[in-house]
Amino acid sequence: MTRFPRLTPDTAQGAARDLLGGLVARHGEIGSMVATMAHSPAVLGGYLDLSRATKRSKLPRHITERISIAVQHRQGCALCLAAHISGARAAGVDDSEIEYAREGTSADPAIAAIVAFGLQVYTAPATITDGQIAGLRHHGYTDRQIIDVVGIVAVNVLTGAFNLVAGLQPTEVPGSHQTHTAVERPLG
Repeated sequence: MTRFPRLTPDTAQGAARDLLGGLVARHGEIGSMVATMAHSPAVLGGYLDLSRATKRSKLPRHITERISIAVQHRQGCALCLAAHISGARAAGVDDSEIEYAREGTSADPAIAAIVAFGLQVYTAPATITDGQIAGLRHHGYTDRQIIDVVGIVAVNVLTGAFNLVAGLQPTEVPGSHQTHTAVERPLG
């Protein structure tokens, strides 16, 4: 059950009203997470800025979604996990690779290395070694791509933690076996 009401441009105040108004004008409908984040213009603004920045990641979406699945599986945000599984499927990731991503790995050694790195950034960044960075480079990842993982993990920590605190959950679409996730894709 949600703990905070959704805000709209009509119900929000100050900076939140401006942020929501701009989003509605550019994108039409906004999801539950953004509408609820508007209670804190600082959190909403930070999310929007970080989301836009990570949208410019040089990692392909089929990899960023796997990193997101691994992080959200550990963090426990069902809403984010459902959204990233949907995003992975849209990016061409098959169900067996989605299951691997939940476990923090992949059948492809290069993808397994970057997903495991993402999980380590999430769980124990102080334990990352020079050898691990060299290994990622050996797999063909650029310094920018390696650093982009930090941003991808950060946006996942923010959205997952927010949704858990706010009590936002995926809801089943009436008359189907599909889940509606209402987690916003990075907005640009």
